[in-house]
Amino acid sequence: MSTSLSALVGRRYLLGCLGLVLAAAAAAFGTLSNGTTWTPPADTLAGLFGHGEKALVISEWRAPQAAAALVFGAALGLSGAVFQNLTRNPLGSPDVIGLEAGAYTGALVVVATLAGTSTQVATGSVLAGLVTALVIVLLSRGQGFSGLRLVVIGIAVNAMLTATNQYLVLRADLDVAIAATAWSAGSLNGSDWAELRVPFVLIGLATLALARVSRTVQQAALGDDLATATGVDLGRHRLVLIVLGVACTATVTAVAGPITFVALVAPQIGRRVTGSAGVPLLPAALTGALVLAVSDLVAQTATRPVPLPVGVVTTAVGGAYLIWLLLREVRRR
Repeated sequence: MSTSLSALVGRRYLLGCLGLVLAAAAAAFGTLSNGTTWTPPADTLAGLFGHGEKALVISEWRAPQAAAALVFGAALGLSGAVFQNLTRNPLGSPDVIGLEAGAYTGALVVVATLAGTSTQVATGSVLAGLVTALVIVLLSRGQGFSGLRLVVIGIAVNAMLTATNQYLVLRADLDVAIAATAWSAGSLNGSDWAELRVPFVLIGLATLALARVSRTVQQAALGDDLATATGVDLGRHRLVLIVLGVACTATVTAVAGPITFVALVAPQIGRRVTGSAGVPLLPAALTGALVLAVSDLVAQTATRPVPLPVGVVTTAVGGAYLIWLLLREVRRR
């Protein structure tokens, strides 16, 4: 009986992941086909490989945006899964507990004071995200990086950082303020291959590192006592996960601005689609790619010919999800 159940769960996991991959690929293909008019699928495929009259538009203009949606969505999904595993709370995502706002603060400071390069902005974003995580952990000490207390403290820190970011924008030069305001909505519009190479490499390295510790993540999810009994060094494990989780969300923030709620919804949707007991990393990454790709496609088509920032769509979707999640938690208690 247990063997049959394990096989059923394993089959659902594989089919769920496959379905998420296909759905994300379909959404990305929609982005490639989307323009002032829809490009036929055959012409889109030809243009993607450098053939046909729309080859330049598809391969150099639309393809970077589609790729950014998939990679950045996966990074946000991974970051959400990391912090929901650490906090053992479905609200414990980087955009809710203030890590994304902290990363945005770091990027704003670099842009406003140094007029920094993309590498400097990314570095400032990651460092500020790590400092924010450290502050939240210190304020919630006694429970470690878990528990409802940490989530509540994170929400408070998020509110203070949001106010700080607004102050920085208001005090900045007009050109910087205009750019920062547009950037704060979270947008993939105008992405190009040149600015995506370094972020893609950083996210790829973080993903490989998370893949190596994924088994430890599953062990730690069983509880501190059992994880320690199976040889997990919880202190080192949490430090590694915090660094990798912040690196994922801060890299996205440095390039595209704060794209909220993807990290919140992706892990829980992925868990339900695959029937997983915990919050596994792979379904979270695939769901994040799907959510951001679909949201970007909606943002492009909803207000043609001027596309919306994708963050507007993810905020609307995430807000509705957050209301549902809170109501569900209230009923459960």
